[in-house]
Amino acid sequence: MKTITLVMDQYGNLNNGTTATAIRFAKILMEKGYEVRVLTCEDYKGDFGEKVYKLNQWKFPIFNPIVESQGMRFAQPDDDIILQAITGADVVHIFLPFRLGCRTRQLCEEKGIPHTAAFHCQPENITYTCHVGKLTFINNIIYHFFRKFYNKIDLVHCPSQMIANQLKAHKYTSETKVISNGVVENFHPMPVERPKELQDKIVIVSVGRYSGEKRQDVIINGICKSKYHKDIALVLCGKGPKRRKLERLSNRLDNKVIFKFCNQEELLKVLNYADLYVHASDAEIEGISCIEAVACGRVPIISDSKLSAASQFALDNRSIFKAGSSRSLAEKIDYFIEHPEEKFALQKQYSELGKQYEIHHCVEQMIGFYEKAIQLQNEKNQTVDK
Repeated sequence: MKTITLVMDQYGNLNNGTTATAIRFAKILMEKGYEVRVLTCEDYKGDFGEKVYKLNQWKFPIFNPIVESQGMRFAQPDDDIILQAITGADVVHIFLPFRLGCRTRQLCEEKGIPHTAAFHCQPENITYTCHVGKLTFINNIIYHFFRKFYNKIDLVHCPSQMIANQLKAHKYTSETKVISNGVVENFHPMPVERPKELQDKIVIVSVGRYSGEKRQDVIINGICKSKYHKDIALVLCGKGPKRRKLERLSNRLDNKVIFKFCNQEELLKVLNYADLYVHASDAEIEGISCIEAVACGRVPIISDSKLSAASQFALDNRSIFKAGSSRSLAEKIDYFIEHPEEKFALQKQYSELGKQYEIHHCVEQMIGFYEKAIQLQNEKNQTVDK
């Protein structure tokens, strides 16, 4: 296996975890000697040596403003460009089940090209944007829509066991393989200096897109209910359509919330000067930002939502709060503030846990995943030839 084509509508636009995952993954594959092709609608120049095949953007006549408010873009399939990107590839990996992914799968099947897919888009990522995230029947409809695509793929990558279980519960029949998206080795404990305005504060950090399912509102309300609210400073790293609403809500806090979008170097510093990390999402396929915080030795406080995989990173119930409950979150925050010796002891344990998700190990697992897909496709092709 020498050539891998990644099919990702938004490749290059670092405003979501899936794109960040794809770019990190491609970079390491190229470091290992693989040729990486990318099929996308973004104006990306191949910063790490990727061969980019550019498609036009597909715009929704009515829903495009909502799509763009989430920082999302979708590609308009073009058979000539798709065929250029997949012809000669040893395997094609499709990240999303939308128009580009569906057409690429069809062409791969017609040409007998090995192909796999990943499940990166949770239905709740869509429904929370439309303010119907808690309506199970609507989420089930989207699962059904996605199933038409995924059940035509032999092997499906799932970043967590939680989402693999969800696919099974929704009658997906393809074989799934659970492999973490992983974190880069840069995320580790290191001494950093806090900004002056935070030096006398208890700093709580959360990382994630400003969208409904991430529940930054619960974090703000939880700090309001903490006994130590006057001493707590909150840093929310991300960007997204809910920023103004969150800014208004944060006016209730004693200390001004810091809203900022961080590159990797900045994020590493922020995580290392944090006292606690909070992950409040109602829906999360894996929660890479939580792993990054853990890898830096930050003690997390994580929502126990059944639709969030992030709770798998909690070592015990001290790091778990009741999903959606700002009161429960406040109690956990207060506990760690009042028991600094326990927090300090946990920091090293969490740092060790983070090492298990180092991205090079995850990429090796993905290479094995691709090799199995190639084997399955070769067996199919031989059967057809007969």
